[in-house]
Amino acid sequence: MVTFRMMKVFLITVTTEYKPIKKLTFKLQHLNVSYLADRSMKKILCILILIFFCRARSLAQQNQVLTKIRGLVVNDHKEQVNYATVTLLHLPDSSIVKGSLSNGFGLYTFENLKPGDYIVKVNNPGYQMALSNPFKIDESLHSILLPNIVLQPNNHVLKVVEIKGSKPLIDYRSGMVIVNVENSVLAAGNSAFDILQRAPGVSVDKDNNISLQGGQGVSIMIDDKLTYLSAEQLISLLRSTDGSTVKSIEIITSPSAKYDAAGNTGIINIRLKHITLEGSNGSISFGLAKAAKFYDNASLSLNHKAGKVNLFGTFNYDDPITVDNIAVDRIISNSAGLNHFNGQTLQQANTTNTNYRLGADYETSAKNVLGLIVSGFNNTESQLTDTRTQIQQTETTIDSLVTSNSNAKYRYKNWGINLDDKLTIDTTGQELSADIDYVDYNTSRFTKYDNSFFLADGSEQHPEQLLTNSFPSRVKVRVGKVDYVKPLNKNEKLEAGFKYSDVKTDNDLQAQIFNNGGFINDTTQSNHFIYKEKITAAYVSLYKQMATTSLQLSLRSEYTQSSGNLIGRSIINRHYLDFFPNAYLSQTLDDKNEISLSYSRRIDRPAYDELNPFVYFLDPYTFRKGNAFLNPQYTNKFNLSYTYNKTINVSLGYSHTSNVITSIVVNEGNKSVAEDRNFSAYDNYRINLDVPYQITKWWSGNVDINGFYKKYRADSLNGNNIGTTKFAYQVKAYETFIWNGIKGELSGAYYSNTLRGVDQIRQYYFIDAGVSKSFDNKKLNLKLSLSDILKSNTLFVSTHLISNFSYFDRSDSRIARITATYNFGNSKNKSREHISGANEENERAGGS
Repeated sequence: MVTFRMMKVFLITVTTEYKPIKKLTFKLQHLNVSYLADRSMKKILCILILIFFCRARSLAQQNQVLTKIRGLVVNDHKEQVNYATVTLLHLPDSSIVKGSLSNGFGLYTFENLKPGDYIVKVNNPGYQMALSNPFKIDESLHSILLPNIVLQPNNHVLKVVEIKGSKPLIDYRSGMVIVNVENSVLAAGNSAFDILQRAPGVSVDKDNNISLQGGQGVSIMIDDKLTYLSAEQLISLLRSTDGSTVKSIEIITSPSAKYDAAGNTGIINIRLKHITLEGSNGSISFGLAKAAKFYDNASLSLNHKAGKVNLFGTFNYDDPITVDNIAVDRIISNSAGLNHFNGQTLQQANTTNTNYRLGADYETSAKNVLGLIVSGFNNTESQLTDTRTQIQQTETTIDSLVTSNSNAKYRYKNWGINLDDKLTIDTTGQELSADIDYVDYNTSRFTKYDNSFFLADGSEQHPEQLLTNSFPSRVKVRVGKVDYVKPLNKNEKLEAGFKYSDVKTDNDLQAQIFNNGGFINDTTQSNHFIYKEKITAAYVSLYKQMATTSLQLSLRSEYTQSSGNLIGRSIINRHYLDFFPNAYLSQTLDDKNEISLSYSRRIDRPAYDELNPFVYFLDPYTFRKGNAFLNPQYTNKFNLSYTYNKTINVSLGYSHTSNVITSIVVNEGNKSVAEDRNFSAYDNYRINLDVPYQITKWWSGNVDINGFYKKYRADSLNGNNIGTTKFAYQVKAYETFIWNGIKGELSGAYYSNTLRGVDQIRQYYFIDAGVSKSFDNKKLNLKLSLSDILKSNTLFVSTHLISNFSYFDRSDSRIARITATYNFGNSKNKSREHISGANEENERAGGS
């Protein structure tokens, strides 16, 4: 474009050239002077007209408003979508004005726009076409930041197999596996805990410790927030969360330094459903289940969106009845020879679970969103346990018999509040978010034990023993964190943040024994344990996107201060500073081949209940207690992954854990005590294969295979050097069928013999099935499902190194369910989604 300054220079040049031409016309007498002069004047006139036109155009452009717009493209998981095709359309004729691509961070920009009405269209392979809301540019606007454009998965995504608009059950993405629970038949009537057990690579042991890809030490998050609960408390929360409220489960095996360093095998993030439709809408669900006995469940979800305010809430209720048949066999060697303890236990638990979540989002401006969430649960459990233990010196002759009956009453009460604020600083994608959390968890447990001792002939061996345990426990959590995002240029982004957490647990066990007609305090079994922990953390991450290469480098530091006070007995104080590097490299070889390499260092601190030296016993000869002297474990983890055609994924992994925390059973006289100890090291070699497939138009599936080679080493365990090794594997398959509007799912899993420390775990398997049908324009959905069809999901654990011990548990796992869900309210006009500023809190409160 020719500017006025250029025209001015050009005019000066022309006027200087005019004089020689004039002189020349007067010197050449044989030429027609008047003709030449007239011709020169015409040239000058044309030049002046051209100069005037260019000057007028330049002034017009200076007076015209030229506006710049920017926005962000994200997917349904609120992840940035890179290099999507973005088109600016003029309204009302939808004519194309300009086209562009989102950059390496999902940002797009259009500049020099005239006043008028516009709309933005986004296309990207694997996603449905998306449109922004119409917007107007007028003379008062010079820069506009548009709301995020959210892309929904396409009906025919090449990355996974999808049929007729339904998401696949398993969705593989780089560094993450997503289980799409929403609309899954297997979610019918199940809790979040039931669904989690069936996720790829996930297993739960007899102590409710959750393992991922063959290793313990996984952090559990709900909507990007870690829960600060013990293993028992976490399982209680997951059991009270209705599966119909779960949208998806994300398995993150290589989390960046933005996440807490806890969780040596990775992070499992449970995403709940969030309705984002304008107006009022919701759903109600009711289910009936039959195992050994009937029980029911219900859930309610409500949402109201009006302008800048979005109100939402969920409520879940269920009252499961579970029955377990447990066998515990022990052989103890002493000076008198061998004593065999063969115990049979029947345990029935009647539980009532209520879970709620209330929240509000308010858009204070186009660049700022405030969020408030209040959540909690109130669960009660009545547990009756009947145990008969035969004591014998030979395998055929019974010497004595002990019967132990217990009646336990539990109450778990939790509530928490989260306040978050997210500010979009400018149009480059610079963001600042802050979170404040407070969690208060109360547990009250009262158990009454009645122990009777008999000889082989049925006569009384010892007087009856009556015991009671009263165990109130409270956990308080306070957390504050700030995260900052700064795009450095088109292909580079910097993230940094700070976090402070303050946790206090107070456990007061009061044991009593019946003596002389009344209960008196038993000081040998009572204890009061207070644990305090403060963690100060900071991180920085750098992301760089090149043509075919993605690189992420990050570093996190955490300073831990802890104090364990066993009142009147001992105090253990600790403080330590650790650094946790993380690196991730992804290389696209061509359209169908991609490889990635990652490294991370992580930590797992002892669970709060693992540190508490509280003693819990099943019978007078079988106990479990905590260990206040446990140290944190550290893991260095490497992973190499290859993806073909965005569907088939193969990965190789190796991890080395020092001071690995492992549960063992030791003998103390005639008693067997289970507790956690620090082993010297644990090495895990892993291979994984994940393959989605489609057999016919109506039949698709996914198979997930994991193989492990495990190696434990304890240099000094009860005076012994111990080393154990084992190769193990897991296979999980999911099949989906759609025929004439009826959807069916069949899933199964097989776990081979495996190893955990000195414990050998026998193989087990299960098969689940379900079918669903929608009515009334998909507002009403009916689901039928059957879990563990063959009733094969049993647990058998044995050890013969430190002690000779075996544990068998057959739970009431075959469950038939029928569930009805009805959606009501507005379901057409979708509102703008925003990315929550509240991310990942540290769930370290438990041995998961």
